[in-house]
Amino acid sequence: MKFYLFKKRGNANIPSKSSLLKNLAKKQYHKLEDYAVHSDVAQNISVTIYQSRLYRFLKEKINAFKNIKRVEHIKQYPIPQHIAVIMDGNRRFAKDIGIKPNAGHYFGRDKIKETLDWCLELGIKNLTLYAFSTQNFNRRPQEVEDLMDLCRTELHKAYTDSRIHKNKVKIKVIGNLESLPQDIQKKANEIMQKTEKYHQHTLSIALAYGGREEIIDAIYHIAEDVKQEKLNLDEIDEKKVSSYLYTNGIPDPDLILRTSGEERLSNFLLWQMAYSELYFSDVYWPAFQKKDFLKAVETYQQRKRRFGR
Repeated sequence: MKFYLFKKRGNANIPSKSSLLKNLAKKQYHKLEDYAVHSDVAQNISVTIYQSRLYRFLKEKINAFKNIKRVEHIKQYPIPQHIAVIMDGNRRFAKDIGIKPNAGHYFGRDKIKETLDWCLELGIKNLTLYAFSTQNFNRRPQEVEDLMDLCRTELHKAYTDSRIHKNKVKIKVIGNLESLPQDIQKKANEIMQKTEKYHQHTLSIALAYGGREEIIDAIYHIAEDVKQEKLNLDEIDEKKVSSYLYTNGIPDPDLILRTSGEERLSNFLLWQMAYSELYFSDVYWPAFQKKDFLKAVETYQQRKRRFGR
């Protein structure tokens, strides 16, 4: 087969011999590429690469680089000063990976440490974690006992955690502490006393906590103070009521984040969330990653907060 080199005539651009060869080669290459991608051998190679340690290592490095760039971008805009997290999905995560539901709480525990680090990196001053609600006491006795054991262990670790003391993180355990076992009450009070003079950051852990119970408790103490003439009725306003809540001294949350795909507040910070932004993630709490957290913060930054105005 002979190819002829055509010259340009008038306004017509007639392809040359070389361009015809290139187009023919490109078509043959795409056919070969399509066959290779859809062949069994190619599929097996792809699966092997995907499951390899090298792939996971490279993926982690790429994600880490992306997160660094996202953090830099986020810091250019107003940062929420208080994020509250409803840590949901431990048991469903465990079920999905084929282990006992109760074991999911131990995977979720490690995520708490990571979340604190993410907040410290962004300069978020206050973090509140919904660890155990008053309704959780209605779960199976063995699961409640497992959760109490987890609380014991984590409060003990937090007491000596170098990150807590290096970053001057005040720890507050909020809720109906009297309903907790005596040793947990003692450990909670010890760590609160040890960190009470820290003012750079606050980590609030909601244990045996219920939003309605908190409001009822505040009403009771307000009534007691009025009865004993420590408080006048005309002094009662939003600021005064807030001072009777477990979260006294902590600003209301700018952002409330819930994992696992559920879209409800589950009796959490009912008074404090009056003007909070809400964000719901489909990811189970143990699988929650830094990129998911940063996405929540970015979403918060894109919203216009009017506070009823």
